[in-house]
Amino acid sequence: MSQEVHGLRNFYATPAGLVTARLLRERLRALWPEMRCRSLLGLGYASPFLRLWREEATRCIALVPPNLPVWRWPRSTASCTAIAEEDYLPLPDLSFDRILLVHGLETAENARRLLREVWRVLKDDGKLLVVAPNRLGLWAHSERTPFGQGQPYSPGQLEGLLQRQMFRVERRSAALYVPPFRTRLLLRGAGAWERVGPVLYPRFAGLILVEAEKDMFAGVPVAEVKARRRRVVVPEGV
Repeated sequence: MSQEVHGLRNFYATPAGLVTARLLRERLRALWPEMRCRSLLGLGYASPFLRLWREEATRCIALVPPNLPVWRWPRSTASCTAIAEEDYLPLPDLSFDRILLVHGLETAENARRLLREVWRVLKDDGKLLVVAPNRLGLWAHSERTPFGQGQPYSPGQLEGLLQRQMFRVERRSAALYVPPFRTRLLLRGAGAWERVGPVLYPRFAGLILVEAEKDMFAGVPVAEVKARRRRVVVPEGV
């Protein structure tokens, strides 16, 4: 997860960032309405959204890459945040029911290795929720926001990537139909944009959200091996 995301905390402290966080929380809560009796892991910059379920989940921690600034979360109680490499999570196999990946996949140095680690630490019936910039949306092309950094994805690209890493896509959603401008008028009307966006321009949301389940029966893809040709002597009459 490269250094392009160093301004995350600053962005989410701005009026535009606060509105962004609110809209994304609403969408996340709609996808995962409750977390009782489940363990939850946040990867990337997930702590602003984990608070949705922290009081419900049996266990809730956030792992952040070393290049991000270290911060304490939550501030009022014992910290639930730790630093970890994206391709080597210091967790045992089958240790979490749910994993939320925000501001992580698009900046990962190796997205496939990151997702393989996610697959490893998820329980057999575990689910992953990925939030990534939409390649067709305006937010992916705005360098003033963290969603304009790293690798954006189209819905098909993201679903294909997950399927190749042994995940079964369950459902897809979207958020941030409001344009990435910081005018007060747009920010005040952000809720209206979110309501009309799916009807008027459903393909152009700023973010795509994909929920996928760990697929225990998927085959591991292997590279194609070409057969080598060689001459053989065949006896007459064979």
